[in-house]
Amino acid sequence: MFLIWLLAVVIGIAGIISLFRGQVLLGIILIILAFVVGPGGYSIFK
Repeated sequence: MFLIWLLAVVIGIAGIISLFRGQVLLGIILIILAFVVGPGGYSIFK
């Protein structure tokens, strides 16, 4: 479970970095993907 949470955090941070670099669409996709992968809220691994 910790690895899934860690993966979601890494994807979310990558999304935020993409937003700051001006890649808005990629950043939004990565942040949404982090919510889908992460154990909090909706998770595809439930």
